[in-house]
Amino acid sequence: MSTIPLITYETPRPGVARIELARPEARNAQSSELLYQLNDGFDRAAADDTVRAVVLTASGPHFSAGHDLTETTMDETFDRRPRVGTWCGHHLPGAEGVLAKESEIYLGFSERWRNLPKPTIAAVQGKAIAGGLMLAWPCDLIVASDDAEFIDNTVDMGVAGAEFFNHPWELPPRIAKEMLFTSGALTAEQAHRFGMVNHVVPRQDLIQVTLDLAERIATKPSLALRLAKASVNAAQDAQGRSSAMQTAFANHQLCHSHNQQLFGLPIDPSFTLARK
Repeated sequence: MSTIPLITYETPRPGVARIELARPEARNAQSSELLYQLNDGFDRAAADDTVRAVVLTASGPHFSAGHDLTETTMDETFDRRPRVGTWCGHHLPGAEGVLAKESEIYLGFSERWRNLPKPTIAAVQGKAIAGGLMLAWPCDLIVASDDAEFIDNTVDMGVAGAEFFNHPWELPPRIAKEMLFTSGALTAEQAHRFGMVNHVVPRQDLIQVTLDLAERIATKPSLALRLAKASVNAAQDAQGRSSAMQTAFANHQLCHSHNQQLFGLPIDPSFTLARK
C-alpha cells in the first residue's frame, strides 16, 4: 500500500476542517490514489461531529489540472475498496472497465461529495481544468482568486464534457455551450457574474477569506445547515439534474468507446500530440 500523502487534513478554525490537495508538482492532477485519499478526507470531516464546515484548497499555483492522463490503469497498490455502491472490475477489458472506473472515482465521488451532510467551500486559484471542475463544482460555495480560470477542454479530447456534467446548473446554457464548444477559459470575474462563483478575492487573501467564511458558517446549528443544503440540492434534482447527469455520463462513455474503436485510446490522440 502506498504511504505517499496526496492530501493534507487540518482543523484550522473552530468547527472548520481544511482538506488540501498536495500534489503541486503535478498541478494537483488527479491520480486514482489522490481521489481515494480525498474521499477519505471528506469522510473524516463528515464523521467528526465537531466539524460543521469543510474547506477544500489546493497547494501550488493551480487548483487542479484535471485527471492524470499519465495513469493508464487503475493503481491497485493502495486500499481501493469500493466507496460508491458496489462498483468493481476496473481492470476488465473494453468499455466495461472504463465504465466501472469512471462510475466510481469520477461521477460517483463527485456526487457523493455534493451530498456531504455539511457545507463545503472550494478555494480555487490558478487553473481548474476539466476534472478540476469536478472537485470545485460539488462544493456548496466557491471562492476564487482573481487569477482563477475555469476550463473544460474535454471536447478537444473528443469527449462530450467532463464526467460530472454540472455545466447547465453552474452556468446559463449558452455560456455552458460556448465553454464546451471552444474549450475556452472562464475568468473568475466571468464565473462570478454568471453565478458560478460566490466571491472573487486577491490571490494573497484567498485562504483567509475562505476560512473566515467557513468559520462564520460553522457557528450555525448543524442540523439546520444539513437540511438547508439538502433542500437546495433536492430542488436542483427535482428540475431534472440527476437524470440529465446520467444522460451526459452515458454520452461521455460513448465518446470513450468511439475513440477506442477509432484510435485505440479513450481520447482523441490529437489532443495528446498537441500537448507535446
